[in-house]
Amino acid sequence: MDRPHNPFPLPAALERDLAALESHWRGLRRAQNDIPFADDLKPAALSAEAGRVLLLDAFEKPERFRFSLLGGDLLLPQDKALSGKFIDEVELPAPLGFLRAQASATVEARAPTYHRGRLLLPMWGDGRVSLLVGAVHA
Repeated sequence: MDRPHNPFPLPAALERDLAALESHWRGLRRAQNDIPFADDLKPAALSAEAGRVLLLDAFEKPERFRFSLLGGDLLLPQDKALSGKFIDEVELPAPLGFLRAQASATVEARAPTYHRGRLLLPMWGDGRVSLLVGAVHA
């Protein structure tokens, strides 16, 4: 099966902080797999990007995305309660605009996506993309 066109392709060169996350993600892949497994991700290993990192749980039927981790540098004080919320239930702060569309494209393309300084990377689990790890350029 051919993969659909990715409407959020990676640029020719990523910002240094995003490139470091993408390199870490690639290092998690097993054997010849295109996508790493979600259970191989250790959030503590993302400490260098911690303030700008986000993790989204991906659900299907219906497709929804829930914040499981959201770095503090991405939030204003009134946004602190986003952890555990679905992205379609909340008003997203500025650096997270079009996050739902990008997350959906990441799942459908089963490939990394990029939008205005934000990188999302798919993680495999339970026979599907079950987690997205991402970061926003500082």
